[in-house]
Amino acid sequence: MTLSVGDRVNQVEQLLRRVKQNIDEGRVPAKIYNDPDIFELERERIFGRAYIYLGHESEIPHPGDYMVRYIADDNVIVVRDEEGQIRVLFNCCRHRGMQVCRAEMGNASHFRCPYHGWTYRNTGELVGVPAGKEAYGDVLDKGAWGLRPVPRMEIYDGLIFASLDAQAPSLNEYLGGMTWYLDLVTKRTEAGLEVVGAPHRWVMDANWKLPADNFVGDAYHTLMTHRSAVELDLAPRDPKFAMYGVHVHAGNGHGLGMISAPPGMELPPFWGYPEEVVRALQRSYPRPEQVEVARRINFLHGTVFPNFSVLNVMIAKDHRSAPTPMLTFRVWRPVGPDRTEVWSWFLVERDAPEWFKERSYQTYVHTFGTSGVFEQDDAENWRGITRVARGLMARDHDLNYQMGMSFLKRDPTWPGPGEAYPLDYAEANQRAFIRQWCEYMLNEA
Repeated sequence: MTLSVGDRVNQVEQLLRRVKQNIDEGRVPAKIYNDPDIFELERERIFGRAYIYLGHESEIPHPGDYMVRYIADDNVIVVRDEEGQIRVLFNCCRHRGMQVCRAEMGNASHFRCPYHGWTYRNTGELVGVPAGKEAYGDVLDKGAWGLRPVPRMEIYDGLIFASLDAQAPSLNEYLGGMTWYLDLVTKRTEAGLEVVGAPHRWVMDANWKLPADNFVGDAYHTLMTHRSAVELDLAPRDPKFAMYGVHVHAGNGHGLGMISAPPGMELPPFWGYPEEVVRALQRSYPRPEQVEVARRINFLHGTVFPNFSVLNVMIAKDHRSAPTPMLTFRVWRPVGPDRTEVWSWFLVERDAPEWFKERSYQTYVHTFGTSGVFEQDDAENWRGITRVARGLMARDHDLNYQMGMSFLKRDPTWPGPGEAYPLDYAEANQRAFIRQWCEYMLNEA
């Protein structure tokens, strides 16, 4: 018997209530990672309401610069208008719905629909209708038929976010304590960050939640998945190097891990950034305690709920090269229950030395670029989990999310916001991510 849409939603909500009830015991059914009905509900209740990262201000530095981005299936134009204001417009002609902008990026004062020629300023205002008088007489009110802006768009330190929910909270409220940790990578110098090149994009046969989960708190996988990097001297020689650090739940489903040098091993402070950047961050960080935290860090991984991740690591591009810090932003764009389009940006400080920018970019390409060695390691795991989660047994097959539950205690001396645990082999962040996911999916957030 074929279930109605309402029955399928009820069935999914029953599963979600079970997930929410069991997550405090560290149990999650594998089925959530490949289920068409769950995915349909995610498009509405997660990506129709949460703030989604669209790009960085440096990608559109000049008036008229634009880029086409996505909020799940919704296609939007992110444009800097002639007055320098950044806008996010639904890429859909108000006449018959054709995409008005079909290039991925460029510079334009106007967008003209290729179907019937309706023309819009880059502010979204409708200014041209071919044969308008003959076709419409006096009935068409151009002021009422401009390109639709997204309901909410806000920028945090160059990071452009949008929400399709007009009732969404402010971005600062949404990010909460995570801003303290974003500052560690966005405020190292007064000039701030810049994106180098266009974002890399590729599609993998995996559910979007898996990489988001991996980045939000999974340092444990490095012991096995990236063991070859240790053996090839691309990472610290202690196979458990990712254990030594702090695991932080920053609230609202956001979380990160920060890894320090293993005991007895000397690594450069401040991720190994060049002296010019280190001097700048000591002036630029908003709080002195951020300087002290950054002094100890060699790796930072994190996720802003639901699908924006950050990775800042000091790593070698090959066995002959010295470790070099590099920074990448990620968006895990869902295109199906078992397919994700990965968007990957390389960023660096605008005022960093040119030699460092080039070395850092090469490190990114070799390690976490489209065909980077670490990227390939991770993607195969996420693809395998997604394949297994497709079957009937996965619905009542629980996965273990209990790491750190029995013995890890919060660090009361931690200077930043959120719940911090003094070991990065933990899954507090994953449990918080799933709990937040459940609340959105059950319309409780």
